[in-house]
Amino acid sequence: MASQDNTLKVDLKQFDYAKDLKIGIVKAEWALDITSELEKGCIDTLEEAGVIAANISTINVPGSFELVSGAMHLSRVKRLDAIICLGCIIQGETRHFEFISNAVANGIMNLNINLNYPVIFGVLTPDNMEQAIDRIGGKQGNKGVEAAISALKMAKYKQQ
Repeated sequence: MASQDNTLKVDLKQFDYAKDLKIGIVKAEWALDITSELEKGCIDTLEEAGVIAANISTINVPGSFELVSGAMHLSRVKRLDAIICLGCIIQGETRHFEFISNAVANGIMNLNINLNYPVIFGVLTPDNMEQAIDRIGGKQGNKGVEAAISALKMAKYKQQ
């Protein structure tokens, strides 16, 4: 449910099961100023909901295209309840944006189908840097927070 200011609002106390969750985060290093803020919002939210810091595994990959490979690697080396992929693909002057965005979305979708737990799409696809900034704590909220909430909610389905 989105609030009027376009951010997902929930009572984090509802995640009483969070202390037992193991969450992976794969963060793209391209647009690091953006993805680091997504990661901060994500980790802060997970911990506030009760996830133990030691149960949050993070890895960095060069760019958003590599998020899928990073998530697959993390799934093989860690026992997790969810993985959150964080990236930022900014529209440019060529079709590169379309190819990367589609590949990443399809790759994350395929991971959701093939892995035994949810893989969350926390990838921004803004037209410009201003829109990206709006989504890391500006007027669109922090989409890393929303990715964390999605992971918490989807991990519960795995437990049921």
